[in-house]
Amino acid sequence: MEQFSFVSATSEAQAAEAVARSSTAQMGATVRYIAGGTNLVDLLKLDVERPKQVVDINGLEMSGIQPLNGGLRIGALARNSDVANDATVKRDYAVLSEAILSGASPQIRNMASTAGNLLQRTRCPYFRDLAHRCNKREPGSGCDAMDGYNRMLAILGTSEHCIATNPSDQNVALMALEATVHIRGVKGERAVPIAEFYKLPGNTPYIETVLEPGDLITAVTLPAPVPGARSGYLKLRDRAAYEFALASAAVVLGANGGKITHARVALGGVGTIPWRSREAEAVLMGKPATRETFVRAAEAAMKDAKPRSENGFKVELAKRCIVHALTTVSA
Repeated sequence: MEQFSFVSATSEAQAAEAVARSSTAQMGATVRYIAGGTNLVDLLKLDVERPKQVVDINGLEMSGIQPLNGGLRIGALARNSDVANDATVKRDYAVLSEAILSGASPQIRNMASTAGNLLQRTRCPYFRDLAHRCNKREPGSGCDAMDGYNRMLAILGTSEHCIATNPSDQNVALMALEATVHIRGVKGERAVPIAEFYKLPGNTPYIETVLEPGDLITAVTLPAPVPGARSGYLKLRDRAAYEFALASAAVVLGANGGKITHARVALGGVGTIPWRSREAEAVLMGKPATRETFVRAAEAAMKDAKPRSENGFKVELAKRCIVHALTTVSA
């Protein structure tokens, strides 16, 4: 681990200014915020992350979970365990509670923050091992995952430069719930729909989000729950705990008069970003909530999949995951 300076922020504005100022003064040298540290500390130990400065934001008042305009506001520093076990989340946003509880371990969930989870970096083995080429870690170096060990990697949203999978469970649920990410930067505050927050790898896999130097995530807001809709999260993995998804599905489904009136489908384990399938949603809308409909939706969700040498099984696995998740919430 390389040496870095450590600063404890006393306000949101001071935190954003410290990061922006340091980035400018050191000609773009990396500066990182730290909250729970469950991802960043690992990457520091692996020498994947080499910031010149780390800004501790744990002293900021950003951990609350409060009602807001019929919906919910979740502070950036709200710990995953607190969010998953919040009574309102469990009642109105079950998919989020289920997704968080399916991830990591109780110890990690007790430390991991909402914003940190939003920015969780890939577990692609080539990204985490400096002996291999990785365009996300070292732009322009190449991607050894393309023809290497890619069983866990992405089949949607990939490019010729990167097939790394987004590892988060929380963020798949937030995608299905149409969350909004609230950001404070040196130029002021802005709100970004989560569907616009992540960037596909394309030619620049090292640019993962819309965040700019100094930007600090302050909260995530959820819209009011859709009356009568039910939600759920299904995660398929190699073992029952402490494992990343091979395929997962976060679904929100509402029906009236035997027809589907509201449908949101997001996928994990298969995309380079938390993957919302508008193709599946289009198939579901206005149709009866039957297995036949769900199968067609799953087919639509996977029509653009581009598997590599070892992850072709994910196409069928993801389809079955979608069908089962939809069947469960419609029962």
